[in-house]
Amino acid sequence: MDDKKKRQSIILYVILVIAIVVAVRAFIYPAVTGNQVQNVDYSTFISMVDDHEVDQVQYNTDNSTILFTGKGDEAGKTFQTNVFPGDTDLVSRLEDAGVTFTAELPDAGSNMLLYLLMMWGLPLLFIFGGGYLLNRQLKKSMGDDPTMTFGGGGIGNFGKSGAKVVAQSETGVTFKDVAGEDEAKDSLAEIVSFLEKPQRYEAIGAKLPRGALLVGPPGTGKTLLAKAVAGEAHVPFFSISGSEFVEMFVGRGAAKVRDLFKQANEKAPCIVFIDEIDTVGKRRDAGLTTNDEREQTLNQLLTEMDGFDNHKGIVVIGATNRPDTLDPALLRPGRFDRRIPVELPDLAGRKAILALHAHDVKMDPGLDLDVIARSTPGASGADLANIINEAALRAVRMGRNRVSQEDLQESVEVVIAGEQRKSTVLSEKEKKLVAYHEIGHAIVAAIQRGEAPVQKITIVPRTSGALGYTMQVEEDEHFLTTKTEALNQIAVLCGGRSAEEIIFHDVTTGAANDIERATQLARNMVTQYGMSDEFGPVALGTVQNRYLNSTATLTVADGTAERIDQVVHDIVESCHQTAIRILRENQFKLHELARYLQVKETITGEEFMRIFARDNDLLPKPAQD
Repeated sequence: MDDKKKRQSIILYVILVIAIVVAVRAFIYPAVTGNQVQNVDYSTFISMVDDHEVDQVQYNTDNSTILFTGKGDEAGKTFQTNVFPGDTDLVSRLEDAGVTFTAELPDAGSNMLLYLLMMWGLPLLFIFGGGYLLNRQLKKSMGDDPTMTFGGGGIGNFGKSGAKVVAQSETGVTFKDVAGEDEAKDSLAEIVSFLEKPQRYEAIGAKLPRGALLVGPPGTGKTLLAKAVAGEAHVPFFSISGSEFVEMFVGRGAAKVRDLFKQANEKAPCIVFIDEIDTVGKRRDAGLTTNDEREQTLNQLLTEMDGFDNHKGIVVIGATNRPDTLDPALLRPGRFDRRIPVELPDLAGRKAILALHAHDVKMDPGLDLDVIARSTPGASGADLANIINEAALRAVRMGRNRVSQEDLQESVEVVIAGEQRKSTVLSEKEKKLVAYHEIGHAIVAAIQRGEAPVQKITIVPRTSGALGYTMQVEEDEHFLTTKTEALNQIAVLCGGRSAEEIIFHDVTTGAANDIERATQLARNMVTQYGMSDEFGPVALGTVQNRYLNSTATLTVADGTAERIDQVVHDIVESCHQTAIRILRENQFKLHELARYLQVKETITGEEFMRIFARDNDLLPKPAQD
């Protein structure tokens, strides 16, 4: 039974119970309460006796009360009143009225018992009886034991882990389907070997690692690697997200953990994959903000990982991009024995990932994926897969049945800067401003590097909000940055604003992102890289969320923070003045290239260098044909 049908069954059951309760109150309650005792005052009792409306009277000596039944218009009703001590003529008054005061009255308690039975017993019987039957029906439809009731799993799968078996024996993914992460594959290959031939390791006394933690930025293929391990070892693969353990009621998350490992023991050997494990495995805190449910779930996970028999071949693989928040008890040997970094791919890795995804797409022969790999430094595997897919989509839109090099180049720009905004038409003044801004970046980069600094310059607006951009391509992969290179980068970032100041003697908002990036790089030079003359090689901050936004927090006194701000300002301003000097020295080329870009709107790096190097003694002349 799917979730929709289960919800419909529960809603219908609740409506039925409400209808029964309403019917009981509307029809049965008035009939039952018709003979209930009514309290009246003593004068009313005397008036009814004198009017011959009293049939029987019973005197209760324990609490000095009088119970009497009526006749005539009040026939069948029972009344109660308190005895008035000063009335000595009551007996003679009753005799004169012909009232029988020695006979026993009808038992009003029987009516009260019937009332309680109808008002509470019958609805409760429907609620618990119907709930039991509905619970049995739901369990039969889910294949569980039909004799179990609410406590063991009941309505809503209380205590069920929710883990899904992606594959009983084959995930359909192997290490051949993973590219750009050779080091991670090598680290996981031993786990595959143990699952395939455990006797080789048991003969020497080695034990299978209980867990492996995949750590890296989003989109690098952590889930894909876990599936590949199960596919290589030909074992069942359980997949569950850490958020599925998070519950509102204390104990439910821990019950899900127990159920998950119970299923794993039944299917051993197998792989248990917990994605985003930081959701449930965060460091326990003794503060007032503690969460009992989350801590109980974490404690149960620690107990299960420490308690299962790893000779059965159960391997827990966790994935996270926030390892700094995990509880130390979860990371100790015996639980997650291995920590496997899954980093962003390098140049060779990006080439391999592009080739892997391009294998499934029809492409023109002779496409140069190397250019695409160089154009995407810092891209994850998911980004590269998206670039190939965007290129295929563009080819279809253009009416072609194969992907061309132009499609790949455009898809890189779509992923980086967004689609072209055809609805945004720049005025001639704004187009001129953007052209000088972008050429300013390119000239500063060309002078400092002495070679073609860019692959493409455009002033076509994009959906990301950019009115133009300069795409730079590194010839080689760099893993280290010198202080001189960092200062040159800041100067290039200041080139756009500097061109505006020189040509228009004014500034615009177009340099906001450049200023932000330049300031951040200068701050990192001071606080993290130790590249400032005033502070030297001293760490002045700590980096948090390395794999997400890499935010840095200062760990200094207030006075030192003010000095840091001043040093950062001096670095950025020095690079700003360098950019102004370079552009003033090449102002003629700045005008020539900006006008050319205004007309063309988009130029390549080769076009830029051909014009810039012509009659320019600062750069090597282009080769003659």
